[in-house]
Amino acid sequence: MVSAGDFRNGVTFEMEGNVYQIIEFQHVKPGKGAAFVRAKIRNVIAGSVVEKTFNPNDKFPTAFVERKEMEYSYNDGDLYYFMDPESYELIPVNSTDLSDNFKFVKENMVCKILSYKGNVFGIEPPTFVELQVTQTDPGFKGDTATNATKPATLETGAEIRVPLFIDEGDIIRIDTRTGEYMERA
Repeated sequence: MVSAGDFRNGVTFEMEGNVYQIIEFQHVKPGKGAAFVRAKIRNVIAGSVVEKTFNPNDKFPTAFVERKEMEYSYNDGDLYYFMDPESYELIPVNSTDLSDNFKFVKENMVCKILSYKGNVFGIEPPTFVELQVTQTDPGFKGDTATNATKPATLETGAEIRVPLFIDEGDIIRIDTRTGEYMERA
């Protein structure tokens, strides 16, 4: 059990049949009246974020979200298969459970599988990935006013903006959290 007075960033708990994670919290002690806890919480399974006020004495059961590293093997229609490196078991994950940043993952990359009570609800790709640029327009000398970028298609099919000096065949590093170009690899 976790009480609202003990909330910290990243804590997961059950409330009203759902699993929530604390994104941000603030203990408020007004001059008049009782203290309370204002928290921004994310529904771990649905992904929605809400702001809620709690009494510091409210107690909630702690929810354990399992994060297991697995290797992305292949996809077959709407199912994406991940292999457990210990048991070599393939686990299918529906495409609806994949996040938007999964477009930067290619086969044989290690991802974190998020599950609660054995039910997979999300995938966390690696924070940084190195991918090859398969298609981009050439950058011309003198086109730079300030920080000019151009569209580029990566080997996974994802499209991002890259600096003008990047050419087809270059391998670049991408931050999967923001989907932005970081540097040449």
